[in-house]
Amino acid sequence: MKNSALKGALGALVVVGVALIAKKAIQRKRFIKGIFDEYGIKEKSPFGLADKIREMNEEDYQELKGKFKKEFHSRCCRKDNICEA
Repeated sequence: MKNSALKGALGALVVVGVALIAKKAIQRKRFIKGIFDEYGIKEKSPFGLADKIREMNEEDYQELKGKFKKEFHSRCCRKDNICEA
């Protein structure tokens, strides 16, 4: 009995973990789709994004780069908690 309860608890944790990972993936997919829509990129691939970046001036590129940094920054490395590579 004790073993099946442990399996049930671990199974519930796995389900919650998968749900959190799926939620984050969906958020990031929406972000990328928004970038494609905002900059008018018709080819929905990394190559279309790269072509658009080549056409951008420096100011637009820095703005796009800032958006990506804000969305995909690592939460483990903050100013007060500096990680060494």
